[in-house]
Amino acid sequence: MKRFIEFLEKYIMPFAGRVAEQRHLQAIRDGIILTLPLIIVGSLFLIIGFLPITGYADFMASTFGAEWLTKLLYPVGASFDIMAIIVSFGVAYRLAEKYSVDALGAGTISVAAFMLATPYKVFFTPEGASEALEVGGAIPVALMGSKGLFVAMILAVLSTEIYRYIIQKNIVIKMPDGVPPAVSRSFIALIPAFAVFLVVWLIRIGLEATSFESIHNIINDLLATPLNALGSSLIGALIAVMLIQMLWSTGLHGAAIVGGVMGPIWLSLMDENRLIYQANPDAELPNIITQQFFDLWIYVGGSGATLALVFIMLVWARSQQLKNISRLSVGPGIFNINEPVTFGMPIVMNPLLIIPFIITPIVLVLITYFAMSWGWVAKPNGVAVPWTTPIGFSGYLATGGKISGVVIQIVNFIVAGLIYYPFFRIWDKQKLKEEQG
Repeated sequence: MKRFIEFLEKYIMPFAGRVAEQRHLQAIRDGIILTLPLIIVGSLFLIIGFLPITGYADFMASTFGAEWLTKLLYPVGASFDIMAIIVSFGVAYRLAEKYSVDALGAGTISVAAFMLATPYKVFFTPEGASEALEVGGAIPVALMGSKGLFVAMILAVLSTEIYRYIIQKNIVIKMPDGVPPAVSRSFIALIPAFAVFLVVWLIRIGLEATSFESIHNIINDLLATPLNALGSSLIGALIAVMLIQMLWSTGLHGAAIVGGVMGPIWLSLMDENRLIYQANPDAELPNIITQQFFDLWIYVGGSGATLALVFIMLVWARSQQLKNISRLSVGPGIFNINEPVTFGMPIVMNPLLIIPFIITPIVLVLITYFAMSWGWVAKPNGVAVPWTTPIGFSGYLATGGKISGVVIQIVNFIVAGLIYYPFFRIWDKQKLKEEQG
């Protein structure tokens, strides 16, 4: 185990530290976080629309009319369906901040570049027709949501890099000192905006001459589809969890680092489930691995599924240190915040406790994945239940009111406790011996 710790310190920690400080990944992570309030609010309306209560739909229809569900779900479309636009602005804004250039201008240009790269056409099948007709002059809503995430992120980074390069090279139109600052900044952004538009326009024209036709198609074929296949697989989930736990073991925020790469994938997989669930709550959902899979079933109590460990300490700890840690950790742990136990016990850089800290989430991934794959447990339905939602409530809401979502959380909690218990006993005895001198 000593060699493993040395390996973490020598190779993983320096590399992870560089990744964590990488400005583009930070900007992507922060840009995606910008969408979370909207998605969570939209999810609340989605939950209300599909409450698992017998006779609920009939009652609502008789009270508010036959179109009640369509009207209730307006906020869902206003949140989920503009996800890519928000990410486009947010990523560019955060990246521009790191370069110390006008973030508002960078975000605005990024959104415009995204819209420029998007073909304004949709396909519509008239009633009674057998073939879909192409309708021009219409913004495709599907590409404004999760399907456009990767294009939005890539163009946000590209447009901001062009923007900041021109600004930093001082290739700008400067106005006299008496001009208001807001007007002056607008003129400063003219040349960078033209350069971004020119580059994106040429990319679009060039791709229209190929079989791909648009940047959305090429990104989906060459990047989004392979990444989604990896991100939605059991192997991908196990690798992600292992990396998260190894990073946390060195004191780095593993979920934030890995989430900067995998977050867009899990978010798009979540939205795939949401779209199908919204169309038909009884339909078979395609994806097991989503952001909610990790937040609500694997990391009960925070990274490492430490809520079970906290309750074990609360009941069986004999050393005063662990008793105090458990009392401080139980409140935050119920809401899936576990820094008090991770750094207070500590688990970080602790050769003994790192073992269950890494093993437990891996075991829980296997249990939950196969339980959902075999149909024993309902899959996450795409509702963005906040990761701070306590165990039980979260499993119920994220599966559309299926009790199996709660049962598997309880099973995972018990399994986590069984794995942690022998290691806790050893650590508790060591701490007690130290306190007794």
